[in-house]
Amino acid sequence: MALKKSLVPQSVYRRQLAARLKELRDVTGLTLTEVADQLEVNQGSLSRIENGERGTTPILVRALLDLYGVKDEDRRADVLDLVRADKEQQKPWWRKYSTVLTPTRYDGYLALEAGATHLASYQPMLVPGLLQTESYARAVISQMRKELSPPQVESLVRVRMERQNSRLGSETPARLWAILDEAVLRRTVGSTEVMHDQLRKLVDASEQSNVTVQLLPFSLGAHPGLYGPFVILTFPAPTPNLVWLENPKNSVYLESPEDVDNYTAIFEQLRDTALDTSETRTRIAHISKELEE
Repeated sequence: MALKKSLVPQSVYRRQLAARLKELRDVTGLTLTEVADQLEVNQGSLSRIENGERGTTPILVRALLDLYGVKDEDRRADVLDLVRADKEQQKPWWRKYSTVLTPTRYDGYLALEAGATHLASYQPMLVPGLLQTESYARAVISQMRKELSPPQVESLVRVRMERQNSRLGSETPARLWAILDEAVLRRTVGSTEVMHDQLRKLVDASEQSNVTVQLLPFSLGAHPGLYGPFVILTFPAPTPNLVWLENPKNSVYLESPEDVDNYTAIFEQLRDTALDTSETRTRIAHISKELEE
């Protein structure tokens, strides 16, 4: 498994731009060293641009397009549009929360999520952030991030709520398919009242046209999802999909076709063995009723 590590994973536009520029350079047969020498720019900077680790400017991109012999105005405009779009995405709504987001690369994930059209999420332990209630989110964050002050916890809770509005409640919402292990519903997070409200929200969310929720019951026994949680993000063509693996201090994303195909196959196995949406709502309602007893 090839792990792709970066302080801030690329936005969907930056990934497209990086791939396009490398493709154009490969066609010419020029090396990065040769390009750097001809344009009198730093080779390391060019390498980071092609890897998607940093953005660039329209001036440099025009110079690259000239060097690569790209004369068609439509092709040039397409590439330059990616530069502008990437710059716009570097001014996101979550920027004001950067002090609490950056240490765990959460801001990097938000940049990727903002450009995704489809999110396939598997969670064996917690309700996915996009489906959490405010009280559930507060309980999770305060217990998992003990180093945070109460104001910092509240900042992350607000981020989580704004994420939900942005990705699931906008005019062009993302499609979320969430598969949860039954342990997610059985683990009391916060309090019985918090869990009762959370279960109600899961049922309500599952009735939205762009949200699907499925449950993996304990009776299923062992399954491929026991390796841990993951999210598969789908982007508009031609940007390839990727897999996000969240960890406390070292979250990573996988973008090789082999890795993405592997996690996609696992997700499909989980989807096929999980309870269907109707059975899932029934089971959630049953567990919610047990909380009242």
